[in-house]
Amino acid sequence: MKILVLDVGGSHVKLKLSGQDEVRKFDSGPAMTPQQMIDGVRANAADWSYDAVSMGFPAPVGGGKIVREPVNLGPGWLDFDLEAGLGKPVRVINDAAMQALGGYQGGRMLFLGLGTGLGTTLIVDNVVAGLELGHLPYRKEKSFEDYVGAAGLERRGREKWQASVFDVVERLKAAFVADYILLGGGNTKKLTELPAGARRGDNADAFIGGERLWRDTPKVVSTPQRGDDVH
Repeated sequence: MKILVLDVGGSHVKLKLSGQDEVRKFDSGPAMTPQQMIDGVRANAADWSYDAVSMGFPAPVGGGKIVREPVNLGPGWLDFDLEAGLGKPVRVINDAAMQALGGYQGGRMLFLGLGTGLGTTLIVDNVVAGLELGHLPYRKEKSFEDYVGAAGLERRGREKWQASVFDVVERLKAAFVADYILLGGGNTKKLTELPAGARRGDNADAFIGGERLWRDTPKVVSTPQRGDDVH
């Protein structure tokens, strides 16, 4: 089975075909409608042959369907028929959950996406459960996201931000009795070292996760992350 994996973000849509190394992309942005995305995918994958599509999407997903309009894209996603548009079977998952699934190595894993906000996903024995931990209270009547998200990095500087990342990892690893933490998201590369029990994700994880949606058929319980958490 050839699988086309789409990683949809607020700035770009990235495409990769299983079995190939090439990654293609085109611009998305706050005005991109689902039909415009379909047109972009068709244009960029015109010379690729595939049997099914996986899509990581920057909005809440439940039951394999988009359940809330994305923050950083145009409107019209809730009732749009992606399978009709692409002409192939489509499986949709939240983008943070797809990245988490790609980096999963068994057992009980908590994924923390250090991006604009804080994307969070728990995977236990191949069962994927989206979480919404970023807005839980943390220090001084603020949230985890206020300290380890992009705003916290800019406001407090890298050294204090990294100290907060270490503290948050320790707290959440203990709270979820996780065997290990997978750190993803664009700001992970700004860590000069990693917290105990954590490892750094890879840019390819999202595409591996997209393939696993079809090959490993994980059970996806829910993926309620917001669309600005990972990219």
